[in-house]
Formats: sequence, structure tokens, C-alpha cells
Amino acid sequence: MESMHSGKLSKGSGMSTQKYIDVEKIEDGVVVLKNGSLRAILLVSSINFDLKSSDEQDSIIVHYQEFVNSVDFPLQIVISSRKLNIDPYLDFLGEKEKKQTNELLRLQLAEYKNFVKGLIDVSNIMSKYFYIVVPFAPLETPNQGPISKIMSIFNPKQKVLERKEAFQTYKNQLWQRADHIIAGLSGIGLKIVPLKTEEIIELLYNSYNPSIYTSTIIKGVDKVELGK
Repeated sequence: MESMHSGKLSKGSGMSTQKYIDVEKIEDGVVVLKNGSLRAILLVSSINFDLKSSDEQDSIIVHYQEFVNSVDFPLQIVISSRKLNIDPYLDFLGEKEKKQTNELLRLQLAEYKNFVKGLIDVSNIMSKYFYIVVPFAPLETPNQGPISKIMSIFNPKQKVLERKEAFQTYKNQLWQRADHIIAGLSGIGLKIVPLKTEEIIELLYNSYNPSIYTSTIIKGVDKVELGK
């Protein structure tokens, strides 16, 4: 099981939490960890298995077994639970209420808005998001010799170009793994889409800064364009 972070936190006054986060940077929809390995994050829809017929359930199980047997690299499955943020919908109802000229309809909108707000507060409704973290760890390069180090000092531009080319190569291999997962799980009726850079930043920010309501809302799978 490959994880996004080590989870080893220690208390210390005046110490930045940045040193405990294993993420070095996020570029082109790829998470680059401090050890040089890469991660792609896939947002996955859900299916109601209990509502399927017996034949459909058997087919899902068989396809899932075939998918698991075809994967030769580790995966991390992440489930994120958040309290449902209904504030945008309440704001929408409030705007409709202000623009409503019919007094009876305006009263009904106000009562409905209060009912929805009360229902959310009492029920503590949670929304769940499912993710698959796809890892790729490039082979460690041997230590540079003295001549290579000297050349790097006198030709830093060449060194930067080599790093960019290596990143593109590793990223392509990472997406090959991601495409394999998308193809395998699509056969059982799941919708899967890779998160882009902005969405990954949002996900990590909410993960490291939990709150009652999420400050921003990740789009649902059905509203995200498939593809990279």
C-alpha cells in the first residue's frame, strides 16, 4: 500500500508543518513527493451494489477480480467524508425569495429554505468521495561522479532540461498505469477521472486542514470532463 504521506507527526513549538508533508510540488496533475516518486489521483464514482440484480452483481464481482489480478503495482484507496455543504443552495433559494413577487410563493420559499437548513443541521448529512492514488517510483540514479558534478555546475541549463525530460518520461509511465485502472474499472460501471492540479491542491488542503464545512467544493464525477 503506497501512501501520500508518512503520517509521522511530532509536537514541536515554532516548527512549520511543511516539514511533515511529503509533497514536494504538484505539476501537470501529478503529485511529486520529496523522495522523487510520483502520484496521480483518480476520482471514482460509486455504484449501489445492493440494487443490482443477481446476474449484475456476479458480473461486477468477476470484472473486479479480473481487474485486481491485472494490477501489478500497489494502489491506495482513499475515502473522504465531509459534512454536506449546502450553503450555495441556500443562497440560491434566498435570491429566488427576494425576486419573488407573489407573496404566497415567497413565503413558501422561505419556509422551504428553513426546512432544508434545519434538516441538514439535525441529520448531519455526510458526503463521501472516493479516490485511487496511483504511484510510480523511478529507479534511483547512481551517484554522480566528480566530472558530472563539475559539468552540472558549469552547465546548469542542461541539468534543468534533463530533469524536465525525465519528469515527462516518468509522468507518461504514471499515466499508463492510470489509464489501465480507468479501463479496468470502467467495465464494472464506474466513472473515473484524474484530478487536475487545482483539484489536487484543494483535496490536499482540505485533508490537512479539516473543518466542519469545506471552504471549496470538489466537482462530482459526473460534472468532470473525462480525460487528462
